Amino acid sequence: MSEKVITFGEIMLRLTPPDNKRFIQADSFNAIYGGGEANVAVSLANYGLDAHFVTKLPENPIGQAALNEVRRYGVKTDYIARGGDRLGIYYCESGASQRPSNVIYDRAHSAIAEANSEDFDWDEIFGDADWFHFTGITPALSEDMAEITKEAASKAQEKGLKISCDLNYRSQLWSQEEAEEVMTELMEYVDICIANEEDAEKTFGIESGSDIESGEINIEGYKNVAQQLIDKFDFELVGSHLRISHSASDNGWLVVLYDGDNFVQSTQFEIHIVDRVGGGDSFAGGLIYSYLEGKELQEIAEFGAAASCLKQSIPGDFNHVSIDEVESTSGGSSGRVKR
Repeated sequence: MSEKVITFGEIMLRLTPPDNKRFIQADSFNAIYGGGEANVAVSLANYGLDAHFVTKLPENPIGQAALNEVRRYGVKTDYIARGGDRLGIYYCESGASQRPSNVIYDRAHSAIAEANSEDFDWDEIFGDADWFHFTGITPALSEDMAEITKEAASKAQEKGLKISCDLNYRSQLWSQEEAEEVMTELMEYVDICIANEEDAEKTFGIESGSDIESGEINIEGYKNVAQQLIDKFDFELVGSHLRISHSASDNGWLVVLYDGDNFVQSTQFEIHIVDRVGGGDSFAGGLIYSYLEGKELQEIAEFGAAASCLKQSIPGDFNHVSIDEVESTSGGSSGRVKR
């Protein structure tokens, strides 16, 4: 495939205590790089697409290390701006059993949060591109980033790109009121919306009837959420991964998609989690790839569910799986040794 996909957002340094330790126990941290749109770009490069990640990184060895990390997996970095003072950091304490994971951000005043419009030439970036993907995290970084994201989406629409957005509401970055105001404006450019039940509720006040804290989900309720999103924003497609949380270590996992006429549900996987970070991003990557491949709606759901299921068996933010591995998992897999 030669389709060119642009993803735009922040990549951060992730610091995680080893061996499921708590922050207070840690005397060392594993260093990993990742972030929503970078994670999607790595998945797409793995699948053979011409994947480009756009961001702004400080002109120092840490910024270079982040750039090198996505580049080593085949992601193009031609349009990354350089400058600013720092790379954002987040600390991730891995949960286990009944103890949930915990994330602490240290991302204020990062290079991308303080970027300006002159850092990105969207005419050049989108010149021969087919798809633009961003998340709700990117416009939440600052008022300037909200405006830059709008400029990017407007230019992508003008040039006829397919545009996808994962709502990815983050309460530590902005309020529900701020999110609704900014994201409502951005949704006029979006064709495909990825929104789990919590994101839809926190961003637009649309409820599914699921009890997220207890791990119960209401699949029919989610269809109603998707219908309301389509009615409100005229999306071509709405999709979500749905997590059934038995504990921090064991989850049910499935994908649902709705195009206004057809509602499909993937195989449900039961996952023993190694690392849940990036699960949603790997679903987004699977959706974009399989959509561009021209797969039917049910096939898109199965590919996205399998891709994101596999990601949660892999440490780190990135999904290091091939198309063959995803396709062999679609519809269910026992995890038996391959010999």
